[in-house]
Amino acid sequence: MSLVRLNIKGISYSQTQNGAYALILNEIDGDRKLPIVIGAFEAQSIAIALEKEIRPPRPLTHDLFKNFSDRFDIVVKQVIIHKLVDGVFYSSLICERDKIEEIIDARTSDAIALALRFDAPIFTYKNILDKAGIYLKVNPKDESENQDSILVDDVISSELEPDAPRENLKGKTLEELHNLLDEAVANENYEKAAHIRDEISKRE
Repeated sequence: MSLVRLNIKGISYSQTQNGAYALILNEIDGDRKLPIVIGAFEAQSIAIALEKEIRPPRPLTHDLFKNFSDRFDIVVKQVIIHKLVDGVFYSSLICERDKIEEIIDARTSDAIALALRFDAPIFTYKNILDKAGIYLKVNPKDESENQDSILVDDVISSELEPDAPRENLKGKTLEELHNLLDEAVANENYEKAAHIRDEISKRE
C-alpha cells in the first residue's frame, strides 16, 4: 500500500459541540483533506507547537516527551496513520535510537503533536485517504475558518454511532450514562464520550 504525505492545514472548532475540535490534514500532492476529531488538550498542544513563538512556562506533556527523547537520543522519524476503524484513527510513531528503529503505537492526536516537535513527516495510506478524505470546496468570499467549523460539525455528526443519537441519551439513567461513558473511553471514541459527558453534566 502506498503512503501519502500530509501536512497540517489547521485546527478548527465546532460551533455546536463544546470542547470539540478537528485537526484538518491536507494531502500534499492533492486536494483532499483528512479531518480528525480531537480533544481540547491535544488541540491546545498542537496549536502551541504550530505557533512556535508561544512557550508555556512549564513543559506540556508532549514537550516533556520531546525533552526526554532528546536526553536519551531518541528521534521520532515519522508518523503513520495506519488504520481507521469505526471512525477512530490509529497511528504509529517510527522512532530511532542508535540506528535501531522501533514502532510505537499512539493516539493520532498525540502522534501529530509529537511530529510537530520533532519536525517529522506525517503519512497515511492511500486507502485510508480514499475512505475518509474529503474535498472541501471553499468559497473565496467566505472565511476559511467558518468553512472549517461547518466541516467539524459535519464530521462530528457523521461519527456519532447510530445506536446512540443525541435524543436517545435523554432516556438513559445516570448509571447507564456512566456505563456508556466508560465504554466510549475504552473504545477511544472520545467525541461520543464528550457528548455523553455533557449529558451527565446537565443532570448533576
